[in-house]
Amino acid sequence: MKHRIKIWFHTGSSSDIREITLHKLVAAFLFIAGMCAAGAAGWVGYDYYRLRTLSFDTRTQQQIIQSQTGEIQIQRQQLQQFAKTVEHLKERVAALDKLEDRMRLIADIKKPGNTGGFIGIGGIPENSLDQDLPLDEKHNNLVREMHHQLDQTALTVKQQFLDFDHLIKELEKKKNLLASTPSIRPVEGWVTSGFGYRDSPFTGERSFHAGLDISNKPGTEIIATANGKVSYASRKSLLGNLVTIDHGYGRVTRYGHLEKILVKPGQQVKRGDVIGLMGNTGQSTGPHLHYEVRINGTPIDPVKYILN
Repeated sequence: MKHRIKIWFHTGSSSDIREITLHKLVAAFLFIAGMCAAGAAGWVGYDYYRLRTLSFDTRTQQQIIQSQTGEIQIQRQQLQQFAKTVEHLKERVAALDKLEDRMRLIADIKKPGNTGGFIGIGGIPENSLDQDLPLDEKHNNLVREMHHQLDQTALTVKQQFLDFDHLIKELEKKKNLLASTPSIRPVEGWVTSGFGYRDSPFTGERSFHAGLDISNKPGTEIIATANGKVSYASRKSLLGNLVTIDHGYGRVTRYGHLEKILVKPGQQVKRGDVIGLMGNTGQSTGPHLHYEVRINGTPIDPVKYILN
């Protein structure tokens, strides 16, 4: 009996108690089996908990990755859109450069010798601008290229600003020069004597006529043919009442035989201003204007300076 174990248990009634006798080896086996079952149940529970935790962490990481992937995709699309904007900007800069060249050609103004003109800028490869490219393709290259393109564009715009500044200053000089260049008829009427050698109406001898004679009725208004300053306004021997205008740049015009002078020495006049009235003063055969154009003191045919 020493290798057996007795176990008492109720069958349901308080007075009905039964006894079971087990061999000690069987009892030990049952005990070990119970402990193993309890351990297995614990391990299964722990493993289930660990798997649930890993699954949760995995879903969380996937959500984070999806969120970051979406942000990177948006950033890439924005970067690609910005790259296209830079391309359009470069096209505008190139168009401005062509416009500058045309303006310089028309105005006969060369670029300053210390500048190289427009700086060429390479384009961003079209395959880098495809928004459907995988995120791991060409992204870093595009970022580097964008930095390079922006630096080059900034240098080009800076140079073009200097070129346009020079062009504007030169055009301003041209503007002043053109405004100071005789270019219109000083009076309406009929040309009675041209520029050059002719038979003098007073002596009949061959003599040089330094201007243009234009006839009309007395009192017809005489106008300045360019911007300038009146340097002489008085009577002068054979030319009678004379107005001389200094236009600068070596250009001078003279208006003789006036009936009346309407300007004073030192007065600034503009092209089209009335400076006197047609007359018959000085050595003259009738009412007319004697009009001269002189460049650096040399008489020039006034017809070359009448564009209207």
